[in-house]
Amino acid sequence: MDHAAYLDVVVAQTHALAEAARAVDPGTTVPATPEWTMAKLVKHCGTTHAWARAVIERGEFANPGELDLGLPATEADYPDWIEVGAAAFAATASAADPGAPTWSWGVDQHVGFWSRRMAHETTIHRWDAQSAPGPQDPVDVPMAVDGIDERLENLVPSMEFNSAGPDALSGGGETIHLHCTDADGEWLLRFGDDGFTFTREHAKGDLAIRGDASDLLLWLVGRRSLDGLETFGDTGVADTHAAVRTF
Repeated sequence: MDHAAYLDVVVAQTHALAEAARAVDPGTTVPATPEWTMAKLVKHCGTTHAWARAVIERGEFANPGELDLGLPATEADYPDWIEVGAAAFAATASAADPGAPTWSWGVDQHVGFWSRRMAHETTIHRWDAQSAPGPQDPVDVPMAVDGIDERLENLVPSMEFNSAGPDALSGGGETIHLHCTDADGEWLLRFGDDGFTFTREHAKGDLAIRGDASDLLLWLVGRRSLDGLETFGDTGVADTHAAVRTF
């Protein structure tokens, strides 16, 4: 996918998120993220859009706590607010060169990092939001495969940015193999004493997990359990390395 396609995803997934939010009371607990009400989920995702937009505009780190979010006084108006903010993010990012250097917490230090990151951020939170009114739409297959790639590529810097530290992903050489059953996608995750690494390959892991790309992505970001996925080998490896599934 390219920069423009990711921005289309941001706008479309934000609309779906907003529609799910409009279908329930703002104070409704979101089953997929029970620590959040619907209003808190919408605020979180909308704030992230505003933060990413500010980073692109400045070309450097922006403190999200110092942004003027224009947040409505009434939580019932949050769905409209997030759609306006997503459109503003997409407009700003669209006008920028995706290859232009900018700050990011990930491995890619260019504007294109943010279009890709916001596409996946919004897609997962759309899935979260839809858990309240139900049912949830799966993640589109190409987005899910790319989401697994994007997650694994940025896993170590994500842990560092969130103060968990890379040691949370170290291990004794255990491996997990992920295998999509509806698309071309296989990954081998390694937890060594020197930290986490991964490769895109067909290989035998201590634990193999097979399933639809959407389900594998949702497992990887802590949104579903192994129930319903095909597993081969030692499922205890997944428990030992649960830190890989933080989002």
